[in-house]
Amino acid sequence: MSKSTIKFIRLSPTKARLIAREIQGMNAEFALATLQFTPNRAAKHIASAISSAVANGGFEPEEVEVVSCRVDAGPVLKRFRPRARGTASRIRKPTSHITVEVARPSKKDA
Repeated sequence: MSKSTIKFIRLSPTKARLIAREIQGMNAEFALATLQFTPNRAAKHIASAISSAVANGGFEPEEVEVVSCRVDAGPVLKRFRPRARGTASRIRKPTSHITVEVARPSKKDA
């Protein structure tokens, strides 16, 4: 099993988790092909994490599967926007940490 982590991505964890849930349990090669045509900003970051995890283990993408893909919340950048009558409102800019684990599929005796 090999693992890859990408930290402090300027992306909401809620939006990234939607993509992460779709690829869990997939073959790594099929997951990379799926993410290539997914019109979401998180797909590019998750694809790079998968390819990094495959390379860290010295595997080929067709021989491993994505065991887990986890998106954790990182620190939130807080900014302020001027509003009417001299007040201000807070703008939250969330960040994410993406962790991907890949491993060879286990042989199941049925």
